[in-house]
Formats: sequence, C-alpha cells, structure tokens
Amino acid sequence: MDNLEKNTYVKNQIKQAMINLLKEKEFTAISISEITETAMVSRNSFYRNYSQKEDIIREYLLELLGEWTADYDKQDSHSDDEFMVAMFHHMSNHKDFYMILNERHLLYLLKNVFREIMGPKPEYPNIIAYSAAFIVSGIYGWVEEWLNRGMQESADEMAELLKKRNSL
Repeated sequence: MDNLEKNTYVKNQIKQAMINLLKEKEFTAISISEITETAMVSRNSFYRNYSQKEDIIREYLLELLGEWTADYDKQDSHSDDEFMVAMFHHMSNHKDFYMILNERHLLYLLKNVFREIMGPKPEYPNIIAYSAAFIVSGIYGWVEEWLNRGMQESADEMAELLKKRNSL
C-alpha cells in the first residue's frame, strides 16, 4: 500500500468510527481518543488529517454531496426541480446518517457545506451573492424541516410539494 492508499484507509476508518459513535452517543461526548481507538489508528493519524471532530463530518458530507451532484450531472436535463429531486433522493438513500446529524444537533454542518458548495462566493456581484445566499437558505430550510418531521414524505413527494410551493 502506498502513502495515498494508507491515508485514504486511515481517513475512511476515522469517518466510519465517527459515524458509528454518533449512533451511540452525543457528539460532545465523543473524544478524539475514542475515535482513534474505534478506528484503530493513532492520534497522530487523526491530527495529520483533521484539526477537530467537526472536520470528519464536514469531509464526509462533502463526499456524500459530491455523489449527489455527480448523479445529478449524469442526467439529461438540469432544471431546478430536477436538482431538488436528486437531492431528496440522495438524502433518502442516506436517511440514517442525516437523521443522526439532526438528532445530534449537527445540521449546522450540513448548512455550512451547502453554503460552501452552492452559496455566495467573494467574486460574485452583490445581487448574485444575495440570491445564492437566499437559495441556499431556502434549500436548507426545506431539508431541516423535512428531517425535523422524520422524513415522512418520500423524495418524490417532497419534489411534488416543492413544485406546489408557488401555488400557495
């Protein structure tokens, strides 16, 4: 195994350990030592890759949302509605993880990643930046409320509700 493969292995072990620990306990009750022990890696390996526990979840979210955008990019047409349908399907496919994030009061990390991916950039003109911030907050609001309500609707039902929002 070369260094890149070793590092990828270590990071995957750490991410999986964090997810498993989140299933059992509150985020604040999880220590770096517990993460590294569960992952069977050294503390040095942790700090070589992450500066804090939140970074693990942030990286995992970026990977998951990267899958979502890659799946969306494979589609033939790219409307706003299809973008949201793809997101709801993605979240449904990873329901357990997103529900844990919500239960552990870590959804702010999802909001931060949404902002990083889809939000305003310093180089945007003001009107574009404000619009991007508005859209990201709206998407996050829908997702947060859906999670708070236990993801009762299917991804397709959520997409239909989203389409109906303009007729209210």
